[in-house]
Amino acid sequence: MASALRRCLGKGYGLGDLRADLLAGTVVGVVALPLSMALAIAVGAPPQHGLYTAIVAGALVALLGGCKFQVTGPTAAFVVILAPIVAEHGLSGLMTAGLLAGVLLVIMGLARLGRLIEYIPYPVTTGFTAGIATVIATLQVKDVLGLQAGPLPEHYTAKVSALWAARETADLFELSVAASTLALLLLVPRVVKKVPAPLIAITVVSLAAAAVDAVYPAFSVATIGSRFRSTVGGVEIAGIPSILPTPSLPWGDGLSLELVRELLPAAFAIAMLGAIESLLSAVIADGMTGTKHDPDSELIGLGVGNIVAPIFGGIAATGALARTATNIRAGARSPIASVTHAAVVLLSILVFAPLVAYVPMASLAALLLLVAWNMSELHHFIRLVRLAPRSDVFVLLTCYGLTVILDMVIAVSAGVILAAILFMRRMAELTGSRTVLDAAGGSSEVELPRRVALYEINGPLFFGAAQKAMAALHAIRGDSYEVMILDLGKVPFIDSTGFVALENALDGLARRQKAVILAGPLPRPREIFDKARLPERSQRVYVAEDLAAALRLAGELVNG
Repeated sequence: MASALRRCLGKGYGLGDLRADLLAGTVVGVVALPLSMALAIAVGAPPQHGLYTAIVAGALVALLGGCKFQVTGPTAAFVVILAPIVAEHGLSGLMTAGLLAGVLLVIMGLARLGRLIEYIPYPVTTGFTAGIATVIATLQVKDVLGLQAGPLPEHYTAKVSALWAARETADLFELSVAASTLALLLLVPRVVKKVPAPLIAITVVSLAAAAVDAVYPAFSVATIGSRFRSTVGGVEIAGIPSILPTPSLPWGDGLSLELVRELLPAAFAIAMLGAIESLLSAVIADGMTGTKHDPDSELIGLGVGNIVAPIFGGIAATGALARTATNIRAGARSPIASVTHAAVVLLSILVFAPLVAYVPMASLAALLLLVAWNMSELHHFIRLVRLAPRSDVFVLLTCYGLTVILDMVIAVSAGVILAAILFMRRMAELTGSRTVLDAAGGSSEVELPRRVALYEINGPLFFGAAQKAMAALHAIRGDSYEVMILDLGKVPFIDSTGFVALENALDGLARRQKAVILAGPLPRPREIFDKARLPERSQRVYVAEDLAAALRLAGELVNG
């Protein structure tokens, strides 16, 4: 395993590459600023903790990870997992869970489990991604409409009920701010290409809201400054403090085995979702650039980032697909671009922190609404429902429903199990068999000797198909043949269940005084037969290299 940075520097890195990385990193840093704050607020944490995440995890994962272009930070996918942790264990519990998740990610990377993420079926990832997007969009309704709903309950249906109950508190001013922001987010990219739309939209709306508030005092909307306060050196500061993130233990003096035990399920969920999202983002980055990432190095880098970030006040981080794609389109050449993005966020905290206090909460909620819409990939979802097999649609809708109603871990677990079961059923249906008797008993393109039967199996002989493939043997009339040829030339794989079923079939034929020839087993099944020493265990079981050799041997047995 080698980090992407080491591979890039090993191939040569010049001044032109550095210039391109600095420019791309600056663009991504500007995009990450409002998103990092909005995502921290969405999970119930002060906005500066999202910025600390982008700074620390963004730099460390870029330096240690396995993808050249990955941009790491807080992401929308984590909202549904992290929000309940904050509600139950507070900010310190959230950061402790993130640190434990980092340890799990490092273990996964060292165990070389990165490739296993590729085996998660597309309907599963699409289902839980769309479910997460639905939950995120629902959570933004409160700030978009300015509802006075208080802290929202943990479960989705209860959240919807609480929002509906507070519908009469909707504020037209808040809605106008959200609508203006959303309109600019959609229109700006069509006019201005080089400056990120969130920077223009949120800056323009923040200035307009401040100007209207100064002229028309009745106009009042919630802002980061009115919602969040920090105390630095005994002085209360509105919004985020303009100081460097300082190291401290996230759990203070309160770490205990009981707390670890309580947070471990949440840490596992964070680690799994972080691994899935980061590696999917890396795969898409490879497709955009023609490169190849190292999934195990990426997991280790992500793990280290999540271990260190909470020590500096950061929350859980993972690869961010939208920011990674922006990084690539902006011309990034190496992980130095992602490090630059972290530096830009840090510089912004030190220079522009006082101005952040004027950003309306409704503007950030509108930004997250757009993020949720893009994340849902509704066109892919609808296309799957229309065109995919019914079993895949069932998996998709199950994952979506479980993500919304319960949580992501249950959804992914159930989805993978369902997909595996359906895959085994499909493979079992692909495994076929047929029986051919001698000329007296039927017709065939294979010329069989007298009193010889041929049973052909086509497909893998594993536990999902073994009983079905072997069952037809017992239906063949015993007085119609003396020798049975089992043609295994089209069986690529036999597992233990299939082998036991085959042994049982051979025992049944032996009790009926039938000779059996195993014809043409492929290399992997042949290894199992050699280890089991089938011909040595029974005098009436033979192994032939191919069907032609089996036919010759059958003729000799019948005529002998």
